[in-house]
Amino acid sequence: GGSSGIGAATALELARCGARVILATRSARRGEAAASRIRRETGNNEVLFMHLDLASLRSVRAFASTFLHQEPHLHLLINNAGVSAGGTTEDGFSLPFQVNHLGHFLLTQLLLERLRSCAPSRVLIVASSAHCAGRLRLESLGRPPSGLFPTFQDYCDSKLANVLHARELATREQGTRVTCYAVHPGFVNTSLFRHAPLWLKPLLLPLAWLLFLDASEGAQVVLDCATQEGLEPLSGRYFTDCGPQLPWPAGRDDRLARALWEGSERLVGL
Repeated sequence: GGSSGIGAATALELARCGARVILATRSARRGEAAASRIRRETGNNEVLFMHLDLASLRSVRAFASTFLHQEPHLHLLINNAGVSAGGTTEDGFSLPFQVNHLGHFLLTQLLLERLRSCAPSRVLIVASSAHCAGRLRLESLGRPPSGLFPTFQDYCDSKLANVLHARELATREQGTRVTCYAVHPGFVNTSLFRHAPLWLKPLLLPLAWLLFLDASEGAQVVLDCATQEGLEPLSGRYFTDCGPQLPWPAGRDDRLARALWEGSERLVGL
């Protein structure tokens, strides 16, 4: 998710620090344009685009195979992409839940051995305070929820899954020097709002421009978790611009985190 918004702002700053950066995005046009712009602005030619569509588990597997063949090093994986639109993927899962959680879950698992071999390394999962309204139904995991606002609920469920994914990954990677952090970047004015219902846009978009952070401000907490020294003891925690915070109760339920992990493995075929 590095072609726009928080992802592009994060990639820009990492490139300024001299990192080799892979922009993994769905749109080749936007991905190539973003990589070119970042190379031009930073003078760092080690910024590349690779195709990745998180709405397709086939694409996730193809990306991981190509990446592992081409790139010997991986020290930082930032799972940033997100959608709030409704719909169903080619794999039969709800679009927000697959793009925001299942696709990232599979990608992380496929790249985990490389992260271990390059340790110390970090995984960042861009979550949201919207996890407070998440309700994971393990018996129907991956299927669109019912209710009055199913797309909004689906988005909140995926953000709760992000928080729990980071928590369980940290537990499982203890002793490997791979650490993981869930990050709430704040309320940021990004293209995520293009999927808002038509009736809500006249209210939401002016508020976004007036009150929300811009992408570079939202990227700051992501960059802090990516680069700050001494965060290893806080692996699995939930971060905001105020530092590590307690997530809502469901976001610190270890049994739910373990059940989500096992359910996600089943859904993606691991």
